[in-house]
Amino acid sequence: MKDQRVADGGAGVFQPDFLLPLQFFTGTRGKGYAEGERRLMLAILEDAVDCFQKYLGTKESRGRLLCSDAEEWIMSDDRSWLFSFVNVCEVLGLQPDFIRQGLQDWKSKQLEKALAPKPTATASQEQSRGRKRGSLVAA
Repeated sequence: MKDQRVADGGAGVFQPDFLLPLQFFTGTRGKGYAEGERRLMLAILEDAVDCFQKYLGTKESRGRLLCSDAEEWIMSDDRSWLFSFVNVCEVLGLQPDFIRQGLQDWKSKQLEKALAPKPTATASQEQSRGRKRGSLVAA
């Protein structure tokens, strides 16, 4: 065996191994025992972020409740519940403080936009809307 590797210059050592998809995924099946739980946790996290962003600043009472519940869950450091924000992030390999900071920055920008003064039309813009330049006006 060693003589064969030496004879071909050792190139056989550096040849890639070929695996069928079935062979690859059979080796990783043992790790998938909690895959359903991880997918559920990801869905919960996605829903909370979606509710937080979708209903921020809404006038609808149901939307305000969903947004505040999502924000409360995201900002909580409670680890006693399996599906707490911190535990979900930990299981998914995410940094809770990084996500919180990103959502708070997003919220600040959205509130700034909402509170920014709306541009008003000037008198010359309003006048130009009524008639075209150079048109005759009947007296």
